[in-house]
Amino acid sequence: MEQNKTVRVEIMDTTLRDGEQTNGVSFLPHEKLIIAKALLQDLNVDRIEVASARVSDGEVEAVSNICRWAAQVGMLDRVEVLGFVDGHASLDWIANCGCKKINLLCKGSLNHCLNQLKKTPEEHIADIRNSLAYAGQLGIKVNVYLEDWSNGIKNSPEYVFQIVDALQHERIERFMLPDTLGVLNPLHLVSYMRKMVKRYPHLRFDFHAHNDYNLAISNVLAAVLAGCRGIHTSVNGLGERAGNAPLASVQAILKDQFQAETGICENRLNEVSRLVESYSGIAIPPNQPITGDSVFTQVAGVHADGDNKASLYCNALLPERFGRKREYALGKNSGKANILKNLEELGLELTPEQTRKVTERIIELGDKKELVTQNDLPFIVADVLKHGAPEEHVRLLSYMVTTAYGLKPMACVRLDINGQAYEAQASGDGQFDAFMRATMAIYKERLHRDFPWLANYNVTIPPGGRTDAFVQTVITWNWNQKTLRTRGLDADQTEAAIKATIKMLNLIEKDYTCEVPAEHADNS
Repeated sequence: MEQNKTVRVEIMDTTLRDGEQTNGVSFLPHEKLIIAKALLQDLNVDRIEVASARVSDGEVEAVSNICRWAAQVGMLDRVEVLGFVDGHASLDWIANCGCKKINLLCKGSLNHCLNQLKKTPEEHIADIRNSLAYAGQLGIKVNVYLEDWSNGIKNSPEYVFQIVDALQHERIERFMLPDTLGVLNPLHLVSYMRKMVKRYPHLRFDFHAHNDYNLAISNVLAAVLAGCRGIHTSVNGLGERAGNAPLASVQAILKDQFQAETGICENRLNEVSRLVESYSGIAIPPNQPITGDSVFTQVAGVHADGDNKASLYCNALLPERFGRKREYALGKNSGKANILKNLEELGLELTPEQTRKVTERIIELGDKKELVTQNDLPFIVADVLKHGAPEEHVRLLSYMVTTAYGLKPMACVRLDINGQAYEAQASGDGQFDAFMRATMAIYKERLHRDFPWLANYNVTIPPGGRTDAFVQTVITWNWNQKTLRTRGLDADQTEAAIKATIKMLNLIEKDYTCEVPAEHADNS
């Protein structure tokens, strides 16, 4: 590691190319454009790889849209497309999309060269040079991927050196060294990367990790330690097979464990991770470092107590860095300190005896495997202390949802809001969606209010196959820069979601201090 010198590491994100090779993931053109904007403008990654050439007509549209936008905002040089040594085909495809940089996929192992291409190293080098010459004519800059480099440097290093020796003086911006099959460990990687850096000190190297042995992050650190100054990532670790190195984790480990500089805006990482989660359909595991729902949640009461006494259970991964906050779980492992942390955030003050009773009730619920959220706490306090339920500002008077084959579901909803009745109807893509659209119509069209954004929807159905089993629905809402979680429990999934929604409406009502204008009321 370089002493007394801050190392700058370049981040190339491949969510839109390798990430889309995740089984079941396919981004629409407009989704790719939105993600590209988030990566370059919000997160400030250095470069993005947005597609493979010649895949589909949809990719032509997606890459063209991204390049058109990037050119308008002066970022076109940060957009790259994977292309192949296929004469002029890939380069023509890339040029027609308006892109100005190709990541040229060459063979980085003798095994791939002989058995996939059926060519000698000399023939492959000649083909690469032909592609390089044509790229120059088109004004397209070139990075070179040495596919299967990890096996190549292990099993046929003379071939790897032959290829790089032949190409090192060509107009190539970067040599990309992928662990294509995820076979390296950090000790091997340090040795192999140092060989490359020592032999070619004038070249720029990127490292592309795969996570087959769950070593992608460790190998990223090893590559940087050995002198590599470019790292490939994907949001949420999406990618072929076990995926790539997750962007959020790469950022954290480079900054905290290596004191390296990147251009990444850490406080936007969680936001962009959720965006990609939504478009990809691949849920972020709750225990995923940095972005998982549970990773900044203390469960054990002793941890909350330690945090109260000088942040004893905190490390450098402070949630505020990533646009998040620390939470304290409520359940059978909750101690008094967890309860007090949650009560403090809600502005509720209890006596020691009252706190003990509430703690006992939460532990009792936890033993029954019931999930308790912070937003359930006022209701639990009211029940335990027998003060009556918290004041209901919003009541569901009635609702009707209908569904029929070949027709969109319909919902008619009637709400009592601060003593006034409101009614609306709407259609949707499902029963709950229709209910939500009708409810939003009341808030937006009748009350002229903003409505929370549904950020996550989680349904838990107990195993066993019973059709009458209780369904637990937990919905996460974004509201006024706050995160709310509400829970509904019912044998009917739609009813459980509606219960969680009504709880949310009561929680946000306190943000509205004025009375509902009489002229908006439905007095029928």
